[in-house]
Amino acid sequence: MKDIGPNLNFIKTPAFIKITAFAIIVLSCFYLGKHYSDGYQQLSFFSTFHSPQNDSIIDVAVGVSPNVGKFSDQNLNLTAPPSIPGSPPKNSKNAPPPAVERIGIVDEDGAMSVEFEVGEFDPHSVEDLGNSDGEEEKKVGNGDSTVKIENFRVCEASMQDYIPCLDNVEEIARLNSTERGEKYERHCPGKGEGLDCLVPMPQGYKPRIPWPASRDEVWFSNVPHTRLVEDKGGQNWISIKGDKFVFPGGGTQFIHGADQYLDQISQMVPDIAFGNHTRVVLDIGCGVASFGAFLLQRNVITLSIAPKDVHENQIQFALERGVPAMVAVFATHRLLYPSQAFDLIHCSRCRINWTCDDGILLLEVNRMLRAGGYFAWAAQPVYKHEENLQEQWKEMEDLTIRLCWELVKKEGYIAIWRKPLNNSCYLNRDTGVQPPLCDPNDDPDDVWYVGMKPCITLLPENGYGANVTAWPARLNDLPERLQTIEMDAYISRKEILKADTKFWHELIYGYVHAYHWNDSKLRNVMDMRAGFGGFAAALIDFQVDCWVMNVVPVSGFNTLPVIYDRGLIGVRHDWCEPFDTYPRTYDLLHAAGLFSIEQKRCNISNIMLEMDRMLRPGGRVYIRDTVSVVNELREIAVAMGWASAVHDTSEGPHASWRLLRCDKRF
Repeated sequence: MKDIGPNLNFIKTPAFIKITAFAIIVLSCFYLGKHYSDGYQQLSFFSTFHSPQNDSIIDVAVGVSPNVGKFSDQNLNLTAPPSIPGSPPKNSKNAPPPAVERIGIVDEDGAMSVEFEVGEFDPHSVEDLGNSDGEEEKKVGNGDSTVKIENFRVCEASMQDYIPCLDNVEEIARLNSTERGEKYERHCPGKGEGLDCLVPMPQGYKPRIPWPASRDEVWFSNVPHTRLVEDKGGQNWISIKGDKFVFPGGGTQFIHGADQYLDQISQMVPDIAFGNHTRVVLDIGCGVASFGAFLLQRNVITLSIAPKDVHENQIQFALERGVPAMVAVFATHRLLYPSQAFDLIHCSRCRINWTCDDGILLLEVNRMLRAGGYFAWAAQPVYKHEENLQEQWKEMEDLTIRLCWELVKKEGYIAIWRKPLNNSCYLNRDTGVQPPLCDPNDDPDDVWYVGMKPCITLLPENGYGANVTAWPARLNDLPERLQTIEMDAYISRKEILKADTKFWHELIYGYVHAYHWNDSKLRNVMDMRAGFGGFAAALIDFQVDCWVMNVVPVSGFNTLPVIYDRGLIGVRHDWCEPFDTYPRTYDLLHAAGLFSIEQKRCNISNIMLEMDRMLRPGGRVYIRDTVSVVNELREIAVAMGWASAVHDTSEGPHASWRLLRCDKRF
């Protein structure tokens, strides 16, 4: 045996003790820094997804956020949305990290523990999840903070056409006045009283008839309401043929067809130039939207609006046909569209008294009409010579003169006025002429729950909004009103818009080819956080035969004027509240970076339920967001019965963003 005495003596030396102590300190610092550097731990695992298309089982690597399933209703100050699409919002540097709770996989010494059970894999459980009847519940979360998400129940059959903010009977009954149409405006359910179930489809609901055939016919079982047929059948609006509604293309003032009517307008005022100078149109009191349906073939996009009144299903028929439309009313609040939005505004027997209340409703038209734009009015006062109707015509003439509108043409039963290009006429009116000019500090693009104002909205002195280029060049031209948007950039605005356009062009190229969007028969599409409209513009560039409702949330910058200047349509909206559309009206809902922002102020499960209400059976959802948010949303999607899968973005598997792709089952 060797003598180990000298070695033991070395261990006892001061040098060895110092080296050992130093090594222990270094290892301790390394472990503590590694353990606390990320703020919280995240467990990666493989979840199993059952694909209904090919009956295969796919393993998807995902991560669980410690906040999964926890929804906040607190109203917090919002940070600005990221200026570069695809980038996640930055966390506040001063915010304390969330508390770390142990999950049992790593022991107290930081070593991987083997004393845990994952349970046996049951291949039938995946299939059973897709066929659940609402009695099961899913457990999500980590550690002791387990949150249960039960499968959402189906609403009563009477709610199949439910619009939450327009069918709030209790709130409407408490209104002090309904003289100006207040009962047709938004009256949303209070906190905790919103939709908590899945709106059912009508009995016998079928996959929609694809566009363009749907312009002329839709399934009766999808919109089983006959009131319009009974009231308007003789005016060539709509009729029933077998198991379908048929749309001959007529209207109250153009019973011989919309095409002939549009030809007449073009002949009266050639400068209107549909599809060139005139690209974006508003049709007020649209009926079943045949006016807008036939303008589509002339490269004009028309937003058709009507209230949910005695003919309450007008907008539902329009959207089932595949025509851009939403429920809206001229009452007491501004419509949710910006100033100088529309190149032409049309009203054919829309049952609106434009001269009442000192012309406040026509002043709202004036706000939304682009400088140099046209207002077309087809109504009995234009052409009938009865005394009371002629009195109405004289009142209309007087009001439009005071608004500085030029009566360009009056022929047959149509009168067409033109709005001035600048403020010279307004400023040269006699003193005291009514209506007055609006306060210079009034923001004509501020529309969310803002009352109509009995004043004339002045035009920008620099001509912004008046000199957009002709279609289709205006889609990719840089609008001058880009400089008026309140945002965290000034010099770089044009570069931001160029980068945004390039980003969406490349992304939609991938969607079109990877997910076969051109073969998917998409028609009604909504971009829930539209930004500058790059998503919609890219769909046009790739000739996807659809239209897009660009929604600009009130929680972000108001980019809606830029969207309209590009020749697109959109609306301002707060996603903490429901949207004004009928159930089952959109084929595709797209949301990029929406939930990571809105979760600070809205209940995201309510937003998901609203998406389910708007989405057609068989429709699709694409959500791009942070990993933690996507994982939470996927749990809600499963609870709603959607088929879902999580995909990496183009940045790769280690990026902080993911794509959640869902299908709503029949």
